[in-house]
Amino acid sequence: MQGKRFIYIIGICMSYAFSSFSQEVIPFDTANWDIKAQGYILENYKGYDAIYIQQGRATLKNATFLNGTIEFDVHLSNRQAFPGIYFRISGNNGESFYLRPHLPGKSDGNQAAPITNGLTAWQLYFGDLYSFAYNYHYNDWTHVKLLVNNDKAQIFLDYSKEPQLSWKLKQTPGSGQLAIGGSFAPMHFANFKYTTDPPELINYSVKETPLIDGIIKKWSISDKFEEDLLNDPDKLNDVINERTWDKTVEVEENSAANISWVRTRYNKNKGNTVFARLTITSSKEQTKLFTFGYSDRVVVILNGKAIYKGDNGYRTRDYRYLGTIGLFDAIYLNLKKGDNILLFAVSEDFGGWGIMGKCDNYEGIKVKP
Repeated sequence: MQGKRFIYIIGICMSYAFSSFSQEVIPFDTANWDIKAQGYILENYKGYDAIYIQQGRATLKNATFLNGTIEFDVHLSNRQAFPGIYFRISGNNGESFYLRPHLPGKSDGNQAAPITNGLTAWQLYFGDLYSFAYNYHYNDWTHVKLLVNNDKAQIFLDYSKEPQLSWKLKQTPGSGQLAIGGSFAPMHFANFKYTTDPPELINYSVKETPLIDGIIKKWSISDKFEEDLLNDPDKLNDVINERTWDKTVEVEENSAANISWVRTRYNKNKGNTVFARLTITSSKEQTKLFTFGYSDRVVVILNGKAIYKGDNGYRTRDYRYLGTIGLFDAIYLNLKKGDNILLFAVSEDFGGWGIMGKCDNYEGIKVKP
């Protein structure tokens, strides 16, 4: 009996030791981290052993993360920067949360977003479902705490007892790597630690956002091609006929379809453009108003003829313009009786590859991807 008690106590101690180890601060050094950045310095800063990292990431070695708690400190400046945490990273997919310290008090002062085939689509996932206003401070460390449990996540800044943001994760839950880093101005990070026990979420609440009335819910998506193939209107039908169509993509709660769920913008296959296709079957010759949004650029083609070209990219309209997607543009479609093929050639640089649209009314027409 005493032997069994001894084994039981040893088991408890071993379990406690493992749990405690997982919660210890992980030093920022090359033994623990794979650092890929434009530049970095390992130094003691403001009382902590820290990493000063610019334009890149440090990925934790020999570790995977599914559920748990992640904590770290970051020392912010008011320069434009995007320091944050990347988790469940597997290949080109994962989840992220980062700060925008140059936007204190602004509603988009930070960002939660999935990483889909290498794109962090902040131009598609925006608003109070994915960010919150926060008055950042620049004279001390900012503490960041992230809770992750299956398809749910919460952020707590500066030891807040209530989450500043709760959101639903987009990727199917799966184990992946952990990384910290960011772009533009460098930042100091310190005191990184994590656990792998599913945490109890605190007052988790995510409001439902209904789809826009009449929004097109599904689009057919072609293979990739180079945007400059669209430059000659007389050759558009050749470009169209060379395409393959093996994917569809559905809109999400923001009423936009994220093309990067089904196409990879940056890989060995050249191309920054796809066609998003609709077939509109009309009972007669008629004209319909079609309102749409896209990211970043578009050429609209109806029955083989180009009828619109636009640019909605970051800072294309003024230096503050973000290029977020919305129903900001409209065209009149001159439909023939029968099937009409409506194509949106959507080109992407960064920030989100998306398409959305709706007719003013659907009398006398049927729409399918």
